[in-house]
Amino acid sequence: MSQAYERAFEQTAVGTIEIKLIPAAKVIMSQTEGHYFKHNNGLFRPLFRYIRANDIAMTIPVEAEINPGTMYFYISGEDAKRELKSTDQVDVLEMPERTVVSLGIRGSYSQSNFDEAKRKLEQWLARQNQYKATGAARAIYWNGPFTLGLLKRAEVHIPVIANTQ
Repeated sequence: MSQAYERAFEQTAVGTIEIKLIPAAKVIMSQTEGHYFKHNNGLFRPLFRYIRANDIAMTIPVEAEINPGTMYFYISGEDAKRELKSTDQVDVLEMPERTVVSLGIRGSYSQSNFDEAKRKLEQWLARQNQYKATGAARAIYWNGPFTLGLLKRAEVHIPVIANTQ
């Protein structure tokens, strides 16, 4: 995926931790019972076939839940207004608007890079009292498989809400 694709939301700068609002969006989802880092190609293929079969424009980023492995592609623009049907391998969903704490990272899309960023976000959350986590960390991937690992951009998001205590 290159920078020419439409963005579902703006990137978090590398090394920056920020609170950001992710807009509501239509997505397509593929899921496996196993771990994301063992099945990511198996998750990508049905989504890519669905996009091609339905003539949907590619959008960045790709979002992933880690365990169980789940991959989401954002549908935007005119394609988001179309009625798209779920299949045996791909679900069409409406994701609500959500607030996340995000850390921008660079490097290969690996378990170790994800875990390191997640750890930094968890430490950040533990040091402040304005926000509390409401769910599991997710990986956000901005580049395609043919981008060199050292050039790849990603984020890790943890959903949060304002702490009212």
